[in-house]
Amino acid sequence: MTSAQVDQHRDGNEAAGAEGSEGGEGYQRGLGARQIQMIAIGGAIGTGLFLGAGKGISKAGPSLILAYAVAGLIIFMIMRALGELLMYRPVSGSFSDYAREFIGPFAGFVTGWTYWLFWVVTGITEVTAAAKYITYWTDIPQWLSALVFTVVLYGANLISVKLFGELEFWFSMVKVTAIIGMILICAGILTIGFSDAGDTASVAHLWNQGGFFPHGVDDTLMTLQMVMFAFLAVELVGVTAGESKDPKTVLPKAINTVPWRIAVFYVGALIMILSVVPWTSFSAGNSPFVVAFERMGLPAGAGIVNFVVLTAALSSCNSGMYSTGRMLRDLALNSQGPKAFTKLTSSGTPLIGTTFSAALMLVGVWINYQWPGKAFDYVVSFATISGMWAWIVILICQIRYRAKADRGELPRSEFRAPGAPWTSVIALAFIGMVIVLMGIDKDARVSLYCAPVWGLILAVAYLVLRRRDPEA
Repeated sequence: MTSAQVDQHRDGNEAAGAEGSEGGEGYQRGLGARQIQMIAIGGAIGTGLFLGAGKGISKAGPSLILAYAVAGLIIFMIMRALGELLMYRPVSGSFSDYAREFIGPFAGFVTGWTYWLFWVVTGITEVTAAAKYITYWTDIPQWLSALVFTVVLYGANLISVKLFGELEFWFSMVKVTAIIGMILICAGILTIGFSDAGDTASVAHLWNQGGFFPHGVDDTLMTLQMVMFAFLAVELVGVTAGESKDPKTVLPKAINTVPWRIAVFYVGALIMILSVVPWTSFSAGNSPFVVAFERMGLPAGAGIVNFVVLTAALSSCNSGMYSTGRMLRDLALNSQGPKAFTKLTSSGTPLIGTTFSAALMLVGVWINYQWPGKAFDYVVSFATISGMWAWIVILICQIRYRAKADRGELPRSEFRAPGAPWTSVIALAFIGMVIVLMGIDKDARVSLYCAPVWGLILAVAYLVLRRRDPEA
């Protein structure tokens, strides 16, 4: 990033930090505290918990609780690092913009396009999944449901950022209500003993069925990759910085809720479920929530969980629509993407970028229906490593920013990450360990094969770009 670009961004940041209806990047400040809080909560709760936790439980038993707790602590370190950067410069480009400033233009280019691809691929898989969930109640063709969902969410994202925020608020509310409801039901069973599971429910299930580590510590370590996958998208709150009504106040509050969110919605929910139903009752491919409802004698629970998972999938797709348009516009504003992506609607939403991304999502859904083979699965698996790339960039940028701020070269953030830069170093080491574990697991290592291919594509594209525009 050139000195002129840095000055321009800082000027934009000053405007962004002020109260008003329009941010320094031309966006409308339509996201209030209520919506930001729910976006932050919803970003950490998805299908990884409602569906994927069954595989983790069957592999690690009750020790999956510890895996979520440790991974949750790392996520908090990442979010506090992001928070420190956001309070230094709250911009909608977020970590892509920080990568450009603290690592280099190429890093910003890679981060922006990689995060864009992450959400396009995620959007394709989630809207495809949502269409499948609809078949639980009706025989509507999956392609039609996918088309309707995509068009509706696309339209909502173009109308205004406030409507996006409202949709995300209610999507998140459904997920939160479902988990709290499950926790309360389990607590009632443990204390009063009602339902079919009342006679056998006991916290002793956490250690009586082969111990807390029934398959050993090694199998628990191997679940860390799926645990970290469940937390992907928690960083989305950083992309909302340029459209928050009061980012200096709202964002720190949202980030500081990460510990209790993970403690309640992941650790708390799993402790309760595994206390009521022995871990041996769960298996891969089955939602632990559905299994728990069935063991309690509440068969209607399957329909409830299907609705919640449908909501989680639509929430993820909605987030994808939102973030892809912002990332493409940030790239275009920095001469690293087509200038057409800079265009905003009268309501301040990125028209061309969102439209382009939504169109790719529809094409991807059609391809997935026509040829649901391994090639598509390989592309989808790339989502994990691309999502973690954003975390790696956040941590490196925070380390470099803190060093410059401590030397007096940059203003100090009002929201400094406690224990940094060492906490950021620890988080980087943990992510490195997870990547190594992915390489060991034959089912997960395919994502590591995709990363170099994508990196080569970006390197060639950047070389072409630099020849046309040396300032990119």
